[in-house]
Amino acid sequence: MAVLNELFASLPRLKLVAFLEGCHEAEFGTITELCELNKSTLSKAMTVLEDAGYLSVRKGYLGRRPKTWLGLTEEGRLAYRDHLAALTALTRSARENAGETGA
Repeated sequence: MAVLNELFASLPRLKLVAFLEGCHEAEFGTITELCELNKSTLSKAMTVLEDAGYLSVRKGYLGRRPKTWLGLTEEGRLAYRDHLAALTALTRSARENAGETGA
C-alpha cells in the first residue's frame, strides 16, 4: 500500500507541488498569485521541498529583472504521484469498509 508523504502535510507545500505537477516550471510571482501564497510562505515551502530533492530552482533575468523559476524534479513528481495514490487508496478503503458496515 502506498504511504502518505509527510512533506505534503503542509497546505502551502501541497499547493506548490500540485501546481507544478501541471507544468514544466513556473515563475515565483506567478505561483504566489495562482496558489494564493504570500512570498514568505512560498519561500519556506520552496526551501523544504528543495532540501528534500523534490524541487529545482532556477534563477535568471527577464530583461533586467531578476526572476526565480521553480520546477519539480523527477523525484518530486514521483513522490507527489505516490502521495496521490496513497490518498486514493485511503478513500477506496473507506468506501469499501463503509459498504461492509452499512455506514
